Amino acid sequence: MKSSHITWQTGEIDICKREKLLQQKGVCLWFTGLSGSGKTTIACAVEKSLFERGYHSYVLDGDNIRYGLNGDLGFSAEDRKENIRRIGEVSKLFVDAGIITLTAFISPFRADRDAIRHLMGSGRRFIEIYIKCSLEICEKRDVKELYVKARRNEIEEFTGISSPYEAPENAEIIIDTNDLSAEASLTRIMDYLIKNHIIEEK
Repeated sequence: MKSSHITWQTGEIDICKREKLLQQKGVCLWFTGLSGSGKTTIACAVEKSLFERGYHSYVLDGDNIRYGLNGDLGFSAEDRKENIRRIGEVSKLFVDAGIITLTAFISPFRADRDAIRHLMGSGRRFIEIYIKCSLEICEKRDVKELYVKARRNEIEEFTGISSPYEAPENAEIIIDTNDLSAEASLTRIMDYLIKNHIIEEK
């Protein structure tokens, strides 16, 4: 924290009032997994399903965030940590606004994801969704040819090749896209949200 002489401003409207107005619970659905595992595809499918049910949600995608907010960051361990820290803070603001926030980031380091969980506080505001997929399958799905470039050493610090991915140890939801289709993955996530009273069955 480099800023000084600052005070957090609390408004007249808190998260409970916003949730009452929106008739939904503000939560962060944090999708994590290797590049090509299906994070963005599934997150967008969940967003579409939520929209069709009348819920307010928004997908924060890793590539999109790096176009603007995090455009000054590279892919070193330090920059990756800062990338996740920033999006965690943005996600917290979205959640405080009562929005169902879906994030689709590789977020390879367990400690960084745990820090976001802590940032969100108690009350089941953070739901970690591990999109599990073998490296072999991810490489076969690699339409951007990122893995090809990484194996040619054209991309440094690439997760799964030259940089590690630390799988979640206690994710609320595990989606194995080696076997599950996008439709089946969507159903499993929506069922979890209904069962845990994040959304209502409609």
